[in-house]
Amino acid sequence: MRYLKLSTFLFVALIMASGCVSKKKFNEVQAALDAHKNLLARCEERNKDLEAQILELTRQLDKCKADSKKCTDDLAAANMKIKSLEDQIAILKSSQNTLLDQLNTASVINKAGAESIKKSLDAISQQSQYIKDLTKSMQYKDSVNLALAMNLKRSLSDFNDQDVSIEVKKGVVYISLSDNMLFKTGSAYINNSAEKVLAKIAGILNDQKELDILVEGHTDNVPMGGECVTDNWDLSAKRATAVVRTLQSKYKVDPSRMTAGGRSEYAPKASNSSSKGRAENRRTEIIVLPKLDQFFKLLEAPKAKKGVDFLPLFCLY
Repeated sequence: MRYLKLSTFLFVALIMASGCVSKKKFNEVQAALDAHKNLLARCEERNKDLEAQILELTRQLDKCKADSKKCTDDLAAANMKIKSLEDQIAILKSSQNTLLDQLNTASVINKAGAESIKKSLDAISQQSQYIKDLTKSMQYKDSVNLALAMNLKRSLSDFNDQDVSIEVKKGVVYISLSDNMLFKTGSAYINNSAEKVLAKIAGILNDQKELDILVEGHTDNVPMGGECVTDNWDLSAKRATAVVRTLQSKYKVDPSRMTAGGRSEYAPKASNSSSKGRAENRRTEIIVLPKLDQFFKLLEAPKAKKGVDFLPLFCLY
């Protein structure tokens, strides 16, 4: 741009220095000057566009940094749980060694006492293995949740944060969709514009076939009723069912993995005393969670051998 301004200045100087010139020469110089001015204007406009792109990229970078920090914090919390379980294993091993020392001191204990200690050692050993297995399972589940949340955030990054939010809480992944994106007021029919976001979510859910899907409809506390819906319970349930039906029929999500439910106004995210709070409460949540039968099987303590009582398990959460 400095070069263009300098060129313009030189053209003007040339005209002034040359004194009287022919009209043809003057027109040529004038045309060249206009061309330089046009080029300068285009360069300035291009510079504005580049500055706007830089601002947008900077915003996206800040958002990615914030998402990365949250994931790092979640991982740190999971590692703290693992450390607690490892400490419990160390305590159990210490107890085991103490009992072994007592067992080896034949002068202190009799045969019946030794047999009882052996049984206790068996119980401790089984509990120790159970805690190790549970630790590995929890670590794997947390890693899957973090990876799933990051994949969803990347896939849905072009949607407004007020319409789509993703977070990991209570050991599962929550995808919250605003009612403005999915439905018209008081309606349970999905907007055509919402199918893009549901298609992206379904693509990721179909890649995670070992996880179940719970779809919950939520409303604010404004009473709703009419020919199509009876009340907020009815509206929230129908909206959840509409999302499940769309995921199944249009995007081939296995229906045996999905559950639809309505929560009405009774699980709000914010206060219903303001229009902003009510807007936050009108939402549909897609909750991705481990298969419940596998989850409860994981939490079952190993059965004790006949005549052997397990020591109480330490609290895991």
